[in-house]
Amino acid sequence: MTTRIAMIGFGEAATAFVSGWALDDPTRITAFDVKITMQDQHAAMAARQAAHGVTPAPDLARALKDADLVFCLITADRAAEAAMAAAASGALKPGALWLDGNSCAPDTKRHAATAIEGAGAHYIDMAIMAPVHPKKHLVPVKLAAPKAEAAALALAALGMHPEVVGDTVGAASTIKMLRSVMIKGLEALVAECFLSARRAGVEQQVIASLEASDPDIAWRKRGAYNIERMVVHGARRAAELREVAKTVEGLGLYPGLSSATAQWQDIVAATHADPGEDDLIARLDRVLARL
Repeated sequence: MTTRIAMIGFGEAATAFVSGWALDDPTRITAFDVKITMQDQHAAMAARQAAHGVTPAPDLARALKDADLVFCLITADRAAEAAMAAAASGALKPGALWLDGNSCAPDTKRHAATAIEGAGAHYIDMAIMAPVHPKKHLVPVKLAAPKAEAAALALAALGMHPEVVGDTVGAASTIKMLRSVMIKGLEALVAECFLSARRAGVEQQVIASLEASDPDIAWRKRGAYNIERMVVHGARRAAELREVAKTVEGLGLYPGLSSATAQWQDIVAATHADPGEDDLIARLDRVLARL
């Protein structure tokens, strides 16, 4: 029997997965993205769905109908809301696997799991551990849930290489969240350090000092990449960092750095600067011009 797939959210992660799977019949994938309901974004989203050959859905319930696998790939701040809406829709197939690949705190995922399990489906805590490009469906993925092994088999059938890290919802997301303290925190440090240095006119001296102290880090390349990530994905990263802060706070620790990182992600994303060429100084100048 052919597995039917629903994609809730059809942004970067969803399109990377779909293009990586390269299914003979992509119409077995039904995709819904809230942007399809927005007048100013409908055409672009419809074109994206058409380009990947998936079956478009006008609403959540019709995307979920008959789906065996549901990939929820939206934003951290909407993930629990989507799970509750799916559960309330009555459209979830009994026994379907709901793969929540959003970057959420363990408590958020457990809250979403309660809704999905209550509707007769199986919730899977899925953590996507690296950017989806260029690896697409081969990006490292961790799974945790009572039905994680079943989910791993389903993903393996799509050519993916998931790793089961536990049978408790929250085990995968905890790894992802705490890793983000460092990865996204470094982005914020780069932004505050390099933007300030450029505005003060001492960027070359600061970079030279960093290169002398940590020669194993290609500071110019790393800085240019980090700024580009924040400009393009900062709003989504900020939502993730607020979930990271919840995770740290839930462990009884002070989440100040994670909260500050979220603020920097928001600030840089709000500039809507053109990332342009892969050059650190040029990117700093474009962001500074809009601050």
